[in-house]
Amino acid sequence: MKYFHYIFFILILSCSLFVNCAKRGHITGGPKDTLPPILLKATPELYTTNFSSKEIKLTFDEYIKLNKLNQQLIISPPMEYAPDITPMGFANKQITIKILDTLKPNTTYSINFGQSIVDNNEGNAHPNFRYVFSTGNYIDSLTVTARLKDAISKKNNSFTKVVLYDATDFSDSTIYKKKPMYVANSLDSLNVVTIENIKEGRYRLLALHEKNNNYLFDPATDKIAFIDELVVTPKDTIYQLTLFKEAQQANFGRPTMVSQNKWLLAAEGNLKNIKIEVSDFSKNLQTAFFKVDKKDSLHVFVPPTNADSLKFTMRNGNLVKEQIVKTRTVRTKDSLTVRFITSSVLNITDSLRISGNTPFTHIDRNNIRLMKKDSTEIPYQIVFDTLNNQIKIAFDKEENTEYVATLYPRALQDVFGKSHDTLSTRFKTPPYSEYANLTIKAVHAYKTPVKIELLDVDETVHYSQWIPEDQLIRFSHINPNKYFIRVWIDENANGQWDTGSYLEKRQPEKVIHFPNVIDARANWEINETITIQ
Repeated sequence: MKYFHYIFFILILSCSLFVNCAKRGHITGGPKDTLPPILLKATPELYTTNFSSKEIKLTFDEYIKLNKLNQQLIISPPMEYAPDITPMGFANKQITIKILDTLKPNTTYSINFGQSIVDNNEGNAHPNFRYVFSTGNYIDSLTVTARLKDAISKKNNSFTKVVLYDATDFSDSTIYKKKPMYVANSLDSLNVVTIENIKEGRYRLLALHEKNNNYLFDPATDKIAFIDELVVTPKDTIYQLTLFKEAQQANFGRPTMVSQNKWLLAAEGNLKNIKIEVSDFSKNLQTAFFKVDKKDSLHVFVPPTNADSLKFTMRNGNLVKEQIVKTRTVRTKDSLTVRFITSSVLNITDSLRISGNTPFTHIDRNNIRLMKKDSTEIPYQIVFDTLNNQIKIAFDKEENTEYVATLYPRALQDVFGKSHDTLSTRFKTPPYSEYANLTIKAVHAYKTPVKIELLDVDETVHYSQWIPEDQLIRFSHINPNKYFIRVWIDENANGQWDTGSYLEKRQPEKVIHFPNVIDARANWEINETITIQ
């Protein structure tokens, strides 16, 4: 019994240890890594002068990888042959840069990685790492700063190149065929860009938002910004650059036969004033066309023919383009199908729309009826959009009212003289209480026309009006939504917003964005005052 107390004590202690050991725990792994990689060593060192090496090694304190390097890497001045940079696609503690180009003498180079160097685990980016060296005796240290904005959108154009060209040998054609002397890149959320390590001199300043990433301006795909004044360094100035996409000239591809009477023609640019003729070489054929919805192409309709080949002639202003194409045996011809583009509810501010799959050429108002549900006939106006082959029926609508629209045979005829059977649609307008009303007092001193637009967060224009002389604008019965106000100045009074032109040295027409959100709610009356400067 004298050992009983000892045995009992050991048994209790063992049970206690067993219970404590059996408790579940959570391995936290420590706090989350939020620190970017740190450069430990550069060989040759940063800011080396009289640089002559063909290889650069950058060693970091942790495993890193390169993220979207092709988008973010900027070398200033650009090299004719891009360096070979590794690792690509796997993690390493070291970046190797092999220089494949012959470097210019007495030149300061900057290899800017942007945010592409990230740690392997958490993706923390090294902020705007730049490796700078000089092939001369000193590092150039002057800077040029520019503030970017888009001509029409309030969104930033990320990864836009701000570039400098030597003014001594610069001409209007330089940007199409020669890379710039200095380059810097904008980031996602910033619109102020500084080009660093510039030597004293006289430069031309531009910006390019590129698609091909080749440092050359391609008007078909790229946006451009420029200023007329010469940039002379050193000078403490922030230059304003407005990016715009030039108006694309109409251009046409080769027609492709779709059916016996329909051809598909690739077409891009402004198509408002184009003319198309089709000939079988003995006579011109009756021809009509309309734009394919949401595509850069047209459907061209001609009567079925036994000719082996057809000649298409496309005209737009001074542009004349001819294409000779062979016909072939394809499926039966397209026949007219007409449909109402509407739902059971029509907004108070909308028009009733009608479309067809072959071009309309004749409208007979005597065979079109628009009535209320009680058979009261409603007067209306017709707008024919030939480019999109749509007919709009506009009329004064009452709230919470049912309507019936009827197309009797021969109301609409297509290019081939075909019509349709009787077609009807029923629809209703909502009550006014489902809409908001917005009154805007606009204060401005512009002598040219000014247009005000209501945009949603995606910058889709929902409503627009020209500002009248009394400068009070009323938007009635607008759909509930969150809107922003955009205003543009019609400087040449031609009724449309005009973009810029680099060769004509013309800036885009002025556009002003107002940052305040207009929360338009159902059955609300809203009043806003804006000053247009």
